[in-house]
Amino acid sequence: MPLSSIITRVTPSPKGEYPLAGFYFLVEWNVDNGDIVNGSFTEVTGLNQEIQMLEYRDGFSEVYATQKIAGMRKDANVTLKRGIFHGNNEFYDWWVKVSNLNDDEKFKSNVTIKLLGEDNKPRVTWVLNRAWPVKIEGPSMKGDSNEVAVESIELTHEGMTIKHENA
Repeated sequence: MPLSSIITRVTPSPKGEYPLAGFYFLVEWNVDNGDIVNGSFTEVTGLNQEIQMLEYRDGFSEVYATQKIAGMRKDANVTLKRGIFHGNNEFYDWWVKVSNLNDDEKFKSNVTIKLLGEDNKPRVTWVLNRAWPVKIEGPSMKGDSNEVAVESIELTHEGMTIKHENA
């Protein structure tokens, strides 16, 4: 088999565009006083949605198989990771407010994740509706490592919307 038939080439779409790079993104959320915080993150994972499938068969059916029916939508928790900066406690402060006061309604916030194009404009936007932290994780520390200290926060939410922007 010739090598040219094995290699897949990345070619632009008919409009002359390439797929978006996954490393150029922005995360924003609201804090208590209504200000919007722009976060610098190294990783965002969990932007997943699925529809649960139900199987059904009534006893009088002549077909010896189940019917598959769309059920409820299920959204995954989203994890945000970033390097630790001295004096930057927004993650922990948010988590403490939710965990200590047990008043998650007051501290739920919309979180916006924007995948940016080369011109710094959003191309795809995910909005986590009424998100709140369920887990925070500090960095792994090792005396002989040569890595940045990274913290993470896991958010649950009440639905996610996805919007593709016009170029």
